[in-house]
Amino acid sequence: MTTTTPAPRLVPGDQAPDFTLTDDTGAQVTLSALRGRKVVVYFYPAALTPGCTKQACDFTATQDAFRTEGYEVLGISPDKPEKLAKFRDEEALGIRLLSDPDRSVLTAWGAFGEKKMYGKVVQGVIRSTFVVDEQGAIEVAQYNVKATGHVAKLRRDLGLSD
Repeated sequence: MTTTTPAPRLVPGDQAPDFTLTDDTGAQVTLSALRGRKVVVYFYPAALTPGCTKQACDFTATQDAFRTEGYEVLGISPDKPEKLAKFRDEEALGIRLLSDPDRSVLTAWGAFGEKKMYGKVVQGVIRSTFVVDEQGAIEVAQYNVKATGHVAKLRRDLGLSD
C-alpha cells in the first residue's frame, strides 16, 4: 500500500491561501478581492448528494443572517461550474458555489487527502469549514465536519444569533 503525505492543515492565524475560481454563474471569484469582509469558506465532496445538499441548504437558509453579521459564504467542490449551476437551480441555493476541478485549492487548504469512508482509507475531499477574517487570516479552521448540524454549530461557535 502506498501512502501519501497528508495535506498541511491550516490553523487560526495562518494566512488564507488565495485563489481565483469560477463560480456557478461562470464568474471569477478571487478570495483576496473580498478583503475587508469576513468570509466563510467551506469545502464539500460533491454537488447533488444528500449530505452536501443538506449543508448547502443550511448555509442558504442562514445566508441573510451571515450577511447581516458581515460574512460572505463560499462553497467549494471539485464539480464543474455547469454541475454547480444545476445544483444551485435544483435546490434554490443562494450561496456562491465555486469549482476547483483540479483540486489545487482543496489541497492548499488541507481539504483534500486521505480520509476514512465506510471503514476504508481513500483519497478525497475532507469536508472542512474555515472563517477568514477581514485581513485574510484564518480565524476558524474545522476539518472533518458533519454535513448535518454543522452550520448551526458554526453560528454558535462564532457567537452569531439565529
